[in-house]
Amino acid sequence: SFSFTGTSTALKMCYRGYGYPLMLFLEEGGVVTVCKINTQEPQDLLDFDFCSTKVVNKIILQSEGLRKAFAELDMTSEVMQITMSPDKPYFRLSTFGNAGSAHLDYSKDSDLIEAFHCNQTQTNRYKISLLKPSTKALALSCKVSIRTDAQGFLSLQYMIRNEDGQICFVEYYCCPDENITE
Repeated sequence: SFSFTGTSTALKMCYRGYGYPLMLFLEEGGVVTVCKINTQEPQDLLDFDFCSTKVVNKIILQSEGLRKAFAELDMTSEVMQITMSPDKPYFRLSTFGNAGSAHLDYSKDSDLIEAFHCNQTQTNRYKISLLKPSTKALALSCKVSIRTDAQGFLSLQYMIRNEDGQICFVEYYCCPDENITE
Protein backbone atom coordinates (compact mmCIF):
# COMPACT_ATOMS: atom_id res chain seq x y z
CA SER A 1 0.00 0.00 0.00
CA PHE A 2 1.36 3.43 -1.02
CA SER A 3 0.25 6.90 0.02
CA PHE A 4 0.73 9.99 -2.15
CA THR A 5 -0.54 13.43 -1.05
CA GLY A 6 -3.70 12.23 0.61
CA THR A 7 -4.62 9.46 -1.81
CA SER A 8 -4.05 5.83 -0.94
CA THR A 9 -2.95 3.28 -3.52
CA ALA A 10 -2.81 -0.47 -2.98
CA LEU A 11 -1.31 -3.19 -5.15
CA LYS A 12 -1.98 -6.90 -4.73
CA MET A 13 -0.06 -9.48 -6.78
CA CYS A 14 -1.24 -13.10 -7.02
CA TYR A 15 0.40 -16.09 -8.65
CA ARG A 16 -1.04 -19.60 -8.19
CA GLY A 17 1.95 -21.35 -9.74
CA TYR A 18 3.07 -23.09 -12.90
CA GLY A 19 0.68 -22.56 -15.82
CA TYR A 20 -1.29 -19.76 -14.17
CA PRO A 21 -1.18 -16.06 -15.03
CA LEU A 22 0.31 -13.39 -12.77
CA MET A 23 -2.60 -11.28 -11.50
CA LEU A 24 -2.18 -7.65 -10.47
CA PHE A 25 -4.93 -5.72 -8.66
CA LEU A 26 -4.31 -1.97 -8.36
CA GLU A 27 -6.75 0.03 -6.24
CA GLU A 28 -6.59 3.80 -6.24
CA GLY A 29 -9.32 6.10 -4.97
CA GLY A 30 -11.93 3.33 -5.07
CA VAL A 31 -11.11 2.34 -8.65
CA VAL A 32 -9.71 -1.17 -9.15
CA THR A 33 -7.62 -2.05 -12.18
CA VAL A 34 -7.04 -5.75 -12.87
CA CYS A 35 -4.12 -6.87 -15.01
CA LYS A 36 -3.63 -10.49 -16.04
CA ILE A 37 -0.19 -11.37 -17.39
CA ASN A 38 0.15 -14.79 -18.99
CA THR A 39 3.35 -16.58 -18.08
CA GLN A 40 5.56 -18.62 -20.36
CA GLU A 41 8.20 -21.23 -19.86
CA PRO A 42 11.54 -19.91 -21.11
CA GLN A 43 13.26 -21.79 -23.87
CA ASP A 44 16.89 -22.71 -23.41
CA LEU A 45 18.67 -19.51 -22.59
CA LEU A 46 21.68 -18.58 -24.63
CA ASP A 47 24.66 -17.88 -22.40
CA PHE A 48 26.52 -15.06 -24.10
CA ASP A 49 29.47 -15.32 -21.70
CA PHE A 50 30.92 -12.30 -23.48
CA CYS A 51 34.20 -11.84 -21.66
CA SER A 52 36.54 -8.99 -22.60
CA THR A 53 39.48 -11.41 -22.62
CA LYS A 54 37.80 -13.37 -25.44
CA VAL A 55 37.32 -10.33 -27.70
CA VAL A 56 38.87 -10.89 -31.13
CA ASN A 57 38.10 -7.54 -32.77
CA LYS A 58 37.22 -4.15 -31.30
CA ILE A 59 36.50 -0.82 -32.96
CA ILE A 60 35.54 2.38 -31.17
CA LEU A 61 33.59 4.58 -33.54
CA GLN A 62 31.97 7.96 -33.18
CA SER A 63 28.24 7.23 -33.12
CA GLU A 64 27.72 9.53 -36.07
CA GLY A 65 29.38 6.87 -38.25
CA LEU A 66 26.98 4.12 -37.22
CA ARG A 67 23.97 6.44 -37.46
CA LYS A 68 25.07 7.25 -41.02
CA ALA A 69 25.25 3.54 -41.81
CA PHE A 70 21.73 2.85 -40.54
CA ALA A 71 20.47 5.80 -42.60
CA GLU A 72 22.30 4.93 -45.85
CA LEU A 73 22.15 1.14 -46.00
CA ASP A 74 19.11 -0.69 -47.34
CA MET A 75 17.09 -1.64 -44.28
CA THR A 76 14.76 -3.85 -46.35
CA SER A 77 17.54 -6.40 -45.94
CA GLU A 78 16.93 -9.13 -43.38
CA VAL A 79 20.55 -9.06 -42.25
CA MET A 80 23.44 -6.69 -41.78
CA GLN A 81 26.82 -8.19 -42.50
CA ILE A 82 29.72 -6.85 -40.48
CA THR A 83 33.30 -7.40 -41.60
CA MET A 84 36.14 -6.48 -39.26
CA SER A 85 39.67 -7.09 -40.50
CA PRO A 86 43.29 -6.04 -39.90
CA ASP A 87 43.46 -5.62 -43.70
CA LYS A 88 41.18 -3.94 -46.26
CA PRO A 89 38.24 -3.41 -46.10
CA TYR A 90 39.04 -2.97 -42.33
CA PHE A 91 35.46 -2.24 -41.25
CA ARG A 92 32.58 -2.90 -43.64
CA LEU A 93 28.82 -2.87 -43.09
CA SER A 94 26.73 -4.54 -45.79
CA THR A 95 23.04 -5.11 -46.49
CA PHE A 96 21.27 -7.19 -49.12
CA GLY A 97 17.85 -5.62 -49.67
CA ASN A 98 15.34 -4.92 -52.42
CA ALA A 99 17.73 -2.45 -54.08
CA GLY A 100 20.55 -5.01 -54.17
CA SER A 101 23.72 -5.19 -52.12
CA ALA A 102 25.03 -2.08 -50.38
CA HIS A 103 28.36 -1.68 -48.60
CA LEU A 104 29.71 1.06 -46.38
CA ASP A 105 33.47 0.93 -45.68
CA TYR A 106 35.48 2.70 -43.01
CA SER A 107 39.24 2.84 -43.21
CA LYS A 108 41.11 2.12 -39.96
CA ASP A 109 42.44 5.70 -40.07
CA SER A 110 39.02 7.27 -40.68
CA ASP A 111 38.25 10.40 -38.65
CA LEU A 112 35.22 8.55 -37.25
CA ILE A 113 37.28 5.68 -35.83
CA GLU A 114 38.89 6.39 -32.46
CA ALA A 115 40.39 2.95 -31.83
CA PHE A 116 40.99 0.04 -34.17
CA HIS A 117 42.08 -3.32 -32.71
CA CYS A 118 41.41 -6.10 -35.20
CA ASN A 119 43.35 -9.34 -34.79
CA GLN A 120 41.71 -11.46 -37.47
CA THR A 121 39.28 -11.14 -40.35
CA GLN A 122 35.71 -11.87 -39.28
CA THR A 123 32.55 -11.65 -41.36
CA ASN A 124 29.27 -12.26 -39.58
CA ARG A 125 25.64 -11.53 -40.35
CA TYR A 126 23.14 -10.29 -37.78
CA LYS A 127 19.38 -10.02 -38.16
CA ILE A 128 18.44 -6.37 -38.63
CA SER A 129 15.28 -7.00 -36.60
CA LEU A 130 17.56 -7.79 -33.63
CA LEU A 131 19.82 -4.77 -34.20
CA LYS A 132 17.06 -2.17 -34.63
CA PRO A 133 16.14 -1.93 -30.91
CA SER A 134 19.70 -0.77 -30.19
CA THR A 135 19.24 2.30 -32.41
CA LYS A 136 17.42 4.07 -29.55
CA ALA A 137 20.63 4.02 -27.52
CA LEU A 138 22.63 4.85 -30.67
CA ALA A 139 20.59 8.04 -31.16
CA LEU A 140 21.57 9.26 -27.68
CA SER A 141 25.19 8.15 -27.75
CA CYS A 142 28.38 9.93 -28.75
CA LYS A 143 30.62 6.84 -29.15
CA VAL A 144 30.07 3.15 -29.75
CA SER A 145 32.40 0.26 -29.06
CA ILE A 146 31.83 -2.60 -31.51
CA ARG A 147 33.33 -5.89 -30.34
CA THR A 148 33.16 -9.49 -31.52
CA ASP A 149 34.40 -12.69 -29.96
CA ALA A 150 35.69 -15.83 -31.69
CA GLN A 151 32.13 -17.18 -32.13
CA GLY A 152 30.93 -13.97 -33.80
CA PHE A 153 28.85 -12.70 -30.88
CA LEU A 154 28.47 -8.96 -31.21
CA SER A 155 28.67 -6.43 -28.39
CA LEU A 156 27.58 -2.86 -29.06
CA GLN A 157 28.47 -0.63 -26.12
CA TYR A 158 27.04 2.88 -26.40
CA MET A 159 28.58 5.74 -24.44
CA ILE A 160 25.91 8.27 -23.47
CA ARG A 161 26.55 11.63 -21.80
CA ASN A 162 23.52 12.94 -19.89
CA GLU A 163 22.54 16.57 -19.31
CA ASP A 164 24.69 16.73 -16.15
CA GLY A 165 27.75 15.61 -18.09
CA GLN A 166 27.78 12.19 -16.45
CA ILE A 167 28.71 9.27 -18.67
CA CYS A 168 26.81 6.00 -18.74
CA PHE A 169 26.97 2.95 -20.97
CA VAL A 170 24.27 0.86 -22.62
CA GLU A 171 25.47 -2.52 -23.78
CA TYR A 172 23.64 -4.56 -26.39
CA TYR A 173 24.48 -8.13 -27.40
CA CYS A 174 23.50 -9.96 -30.58
CA CYS A 175 24.26 -13.49 -31.74
CA PRO A 176 25.28 -14.07 -35.35
CA ASP A 177 22.72 -15.31 -37.84
CA GLU A 178 23.21 -19.04 -38.35
CA ASN A 179 21.62 -19.07 -41.81
CA ILE A 180 24.45 -17.51 -43.81
CA THR A 181 24.30 -18.27 -47.51
CA GLU A 182 27.10 -16.91 -49.58
